[in-house]
Amino acid sequence: MLKAALKITTLLALLWMPVAHATITISSARVWPAQEYTRLTLESKQSIRHNMFTVNNPERLVIDLEEVELGNALDELTRLVGNNDPYIKSVRVGRFKPGVVRLVLDLKAEVKPQLFILKPVAEYGYRLVLDVYPAHPVDPLMALLEPPKANTSEAAETPGATEQSQRNASSDKLKLAQSLDIERNSNINKIDPSAPAVTTPNLPELRARTLIIAIDAGHGGEDPGARGRHGSREKNVTLAIARKVKELVDSTPNMRGVLIRDGDYFIPLIGRVAKARKVNADLFISIHADAFIKAKARGSSVFALSEHGATSTAARWLAKKENEADLIGGVNLAVKDPYLARTLLDLSQTATITDSMKLAKHVLNELGSINDLHRGRVEQAGFAVLKSPDIPSILVETAFISNPSEERRLNDKGYQTKLANAILGGIKRYFAQNPALSKPKIAQID
Repeated sequence: MLKAALKITTLLALLWMPVAHATITISSARVWPAQEYTRLTLESKQSIRHNMFTVNNPERLVIDLEEVELGNALDELTRLVGNNDPYIKSVRVGRFKPGVVRLVLDLKAEVKPQLFILKPVAEYGYRLVLDVYPAHPVDPLMALLEPPKANTSEAAETPGATEQSQRNASSDKLKLAQSLDIERNSNINKIDPSAPAVTTPNLPELRARTLIIAIDAGHGGEDPGARGRHGSREKNVTLAIARKVKELVDSTPNMRGVLIRDGDYFIPLIGRVAKARKVNADLFISIHADAFIKAKARGSSVFALSEHGATSTAARWLAKKENEADLIGGVNLAVKDPYLARTLLDLSQTATITDSMKLAKHVLNELGSINDLHRGRVEQAGFAVLKSPDIPSILVETAFISNPSEERRLNDKGYQTKLANAILGGIKRYFAQNPALSKPKIAQID
């Protein structure tokens, strides 16, 4: 009886003892700064319970993490925020109270934060994601009024070149504002009225107005895209090529390029379409680098949207893979972010797809002059990034990054320029046969 009583007493004592809290280890911390927004990601093997609030004067963002242990990843986070971050000044991390680690983000301006959990996908575990959006985002249409940057070294060598370039830039700015039908604000009114008129080339496709080309570098940020055998990442290759395409487009009279992303950060697929429509783009070019399980696969391809199924099994597989970018990159489905809040219009895309096919054929022919073609025809599938109801849109698979020889070429700056020239050549041929003399405006739903 005594032994039984002792056992019961011991059991009761164990039940009343405080239970040791299981701690969650942060395996990785990443920060992706960009003008559109800054993303901070904490990765772990378990989902993290969290709480967030803001503090004013000065502006701060406070995040409490429950049952998380302090470690190297969180210590490294304080060093990942650089001076170039548009919104976060610094990050402080410490133990707030037992069972709670507190992150304090000192901010540079008023922001609209979003904090959410992503479940494990691909190579990632659970991710706690903080997206820091500006309270007053820059209008991409107004940003177009800023002229392309001039070559300062050349201007310095030519007396009076700087003044002349400024007058030309002011004239171009006024013409672009009129072309885009933007209401002139106080800054535009300050344009020098004595600036010399810019001669318009005698080309039917370029006479009426400035043509806007939306250039989309595939993947980015948390979504690296395909990987090459020698470690190249698709997101880096596509951005390098996209920047070269923009440079060439901007140097073409009466054309302006708009980069959908101009850095290493993630944009949801629908957000890419929405940005192109926001700037009233005439064309949308999405740039990618293909991959396959067999290293011998090679060649360039061009795709357009299909409303009636894919034209081949390979096209269907590729569209499925590209459409999974949102899962990997991480979209906040619980809250409508600045991109997802813009609902696309439910319009028939038949006419747009017809124009997309024409553009795709011209670009494919140009690519065939510098590289093998994976297939000799334009293919179609249900690519989410091509689903703009009113902008001819194509997806260009420049080459196979999974092929070692093509991977080397994709990383060569000279070859990147050849690819950019081929894409621009296809664009010019398209406009030569399909003059963009007018563009109907379709209201956006915000």
